[in-house]
Amino acid sequence: MLNDVLTPPAQRDALRDDSASEIPAAAAWTAPLLWQTGDSVVDLRESIRAKLTFALGRTPESARPRDWFAATALALRERIVAACMASEKAVPNKRVYYLSLEFLIGRLMSDAMNNLGLTETTRAALRELGVDLDAVQDAEPDAALGNGGLGRLAACFMDSMASIGIPAVGYGIRYDHGLFRQSFEDGWQREAPETWLAEGNPWEFVRPDASYTIGFGGTVTMSSPNEGVIRRHWQPAETVRAVAHDIPVVGWRGRHVNRLRLWKAEAGEPVDLARFNGGDHVGAVAARSRAEAISRVLYPSDSSAEGQELRLRQEYFFTSASLQDLIARHVNERGDVRSLPDHAAIQLNDTHPAIAVPELMRILMEDHDLSWEDAWHVTTNTLNYTNHTLMPEALETWPVELMERLLPRHMQIIYLINWMHLEEQAKHGRQDPAHQDAAYLASISLIDEAHGRRVRMGHLAFHGARRVNGVSALHTDLMRSTVFAHLHALDPDKIVNKTNGITFRRWLHNANPGLTRLAVETVGSGVLDDPALLRGLEAHAEDPAFVARYAAVRRQRKEALARLVAERTGTDIDPEALFDVQVKRIHEYKRQLLNVVETVALYQAIKAEPHRDWTPRVKIFAGKAAPSYVQAKLIIKLACDVARAVNDDPEVAGRLKVVFLPNYSVSLAETIIPGADLSEQISTAGMEASGTGNMKFALNGALTVGTLDGANIEIRDHVGADNIFIFGLDAAGVQAREAEPGYAARAIQASPRLAAALDMIASGRFSPGEPGRFRPLTDDLRRRDQYLLTADFDDYWRVQRSIDAAWRDPRGWWAKAIRNTARMAWFSSDRSMREYAEEIWRVRLS
Repeated sequence: MLNDVLTPPAQRDALRDDSASEIPAAAAWTAPLLWQTGDSVVDLRESIRAKLTFALGRTPESARPRDWFAATALALRERIVAACMASEKAVPNKRVYYLSLEFLIGRLMSDAMNNLGLTETTRAALRELGVDLDAVQDAEPDAALGNGGLGRLAACFMDSMASIGIPAVGYGIRYDHGLFRQSFEDGWQREAPETWLAEGNPWEFVRPDASYTIGFGGTVTMSSPNEGVIRRHWQPAETVRAVAHDIPVVGWRGRHVNRLRLWKAEAGEPVDLARFNGGDHVGAVAARSRAEAISRVLYPSDSSAEGQELRLRQEYFFTSASLQDLIARHVNERGDVRSLPDHAAIQLNDTHPAIAVPELMRILMEDHDLSWEDAWHVTTNTLNYTNHTLMPEALETWPVELMERLLPRHMQIIYLINWMHLEEQAKHGRQDPAHQDAAYLASISLIDEAHGRRVRMGHLAFHGARRVNGVSALHTDLMRSTVFAHLHALDPDKIVNKTNGITFRRWLHNANPGLTRLAVETVGSGVLDDPALLRGLEAHAEDPAFVARYAAVRRQRKEALARLVAERTGTDIDPEALFDVQVKRIHEYKRQLLNVVETVALYQAIKAEPHRDWTPRVKIFAGKAAPSYVQAKLIIKLACDVARAVNDDPEVAGRLKVVFLPNYSVSLAETIIPGADLSEQISTAGMEASGTGNMKFALNGALTVGTLDGANIEIRDHVGADNIFIFGLDAAGVQAREAEPGYAARAIQASPRLAAALDMIASGRFSPGEPGRFRPLTDDLRRRDQYLLTADFDDYWRVQRSIDAAWRDPRGWWAKAIRNTARMAWFSSDRSMREYAEEIWRVRLS
């Protein structure tokens, strides 16, 4: 295991003799801060035993794996507390506050053990108790606090900030059920509540003393306490309590601990006793149910007016609680709220917390008596905004009617911000016709008047932020030229680029200990602290002995993935085959459908020439579709039906298999990604802001097949064009093709292979009991094809066959894979965080 090379000498001596031989000689270095507590196997063993007995009330004989997990987590948490308290006592010059509706942190035990250097100590302690660490880790549920890339990025950033010494607090919602647990019923996605908190969360600290009142609805009144100064006061009709739950975030080597503070919604009074005693037992708890619904489920469906309102309530709830909390902390430490920009940097992760702009203004003016001008100065020098999408449907807007009803004071502030913003154009002499026409004013207004009067949250966040950043070079350039083009022209220095990154501690050290051990033995233990040293692996890309060891590590991970596939789907797959993997949220722009259609075309080709020497390939899919996203759920069903037909066909046996793994999660990804040979990153160019899965795959040695979209471009630039497979239109080509009427019909007519695949799908070959089942997909491709699948299909087929040829040259393939691993250091989230710290937050590393 990785921590064979992480465990310091004093702890290694405390391990059993039979483990000592596993520790590479390259492992000696100075022990990190928290290792200096003198923990031994005996200490930890007894601590776990005590937690099991006195905290959980279990005996070793009656304890389940879940009990052993909780006891072990509590014992490890105890070792984090000292550093937590040290972090709490120190008052840094400046803190970062990271507001995100999602934190997809996954399982925390492996992170804690790895960063504290206690993996092998924990393994040995549990072994002496007759318990297997792997079984204990498997008993930990994934924290269901996110959906996909947005939440996983936030988790990586929190890990990196703690590891490189940026004082930070992450703020989000403590969802009872998260998104949903996905299962398949005859290939159809089924959703069930994700019950990750059913038996509590041993990592968290409940902070009932840190609670804040959040208001909704009501009226706004005016007063004039000082002559000539009018003050407005919001009197909400409904209030909800936000109660803090803290999860410590331990940095690498335990040198620094930050905090993830999650808010749980509670009613002010748990029950209306008068109504209860009057016999209205259900009505007596109605207010409690309404309040607690706010933190019940991540992303409630917004297909109804009630769902839209709940989403807005969620966003305001956690944003307001977070701002109240950080301001209270600042005032307690510094006194004057006017100095907030000097000591706090607030990052809005996407538009979900964009309501922070009027809420911070409201708090500063109403609770701290600042003038509008002073409040605006504080707000616009403290807030920063990360944009994650260019797609109009994903850039949040809220109906004005809903905002006025739910947040009346905030709408007043938004109207005034907008009026002053538009007046500013005249003030700066923008009087020429190009700046006077209604279309220009409409493009920069915070209110979209053309689609039923809606508040543009992206525009609001842009206007209220000091810096706005994209998350890849292409995405940032497109932000400047498309969705924020006119706003960018008004403030050309505001938009900056900060390409995303991933934490190598989770996605290499934890997920792929064998590859990590090989890197340590090859280039030295310093690679664990400085990923740039991975570059040293490149010198061995042509060395047969090293290549053999690298290939052996990859084989082990493929075998682990094959076992997982068999366990979850009942399908046996051959580790000798090319493992072709596409795992991510199901969305039409990510083009899982392109992959499925190519799979059908490949199936047809194999059937037509069964005696040809085909490259064995396993297509592996995973990902969830939003419950109300009908087209995405139909794509999942098609993939499952194609898998059934292909896997049951003896003519393609040994050449092609297709599997769809249910309930994709962080812990599932930690097995899938290290076992992949090919990483599918095939979104329509210009639509994926960055991606981080592409980075995780490449780091672990999977070769990328992808479009010139998001961070794929920068990955190509770093790993080299010869070590990645690029196809399809670029962003400019996409824009040009979209302007051509009827491009889809012409592309299908020009491609007999594509036409045949679509005909097979439309004919009902994969849905004999319902021949027209997939017509909505094929008809859409023939008529509209919004995401240019037809335009890119032939080039996608071409590059896939070149991949077949490359796989047949193992020496060349492994050289490419090694270069991918060696050249990925720049994509560390540690680098991303240093750039944010220096160029956006202006914060010093502690």
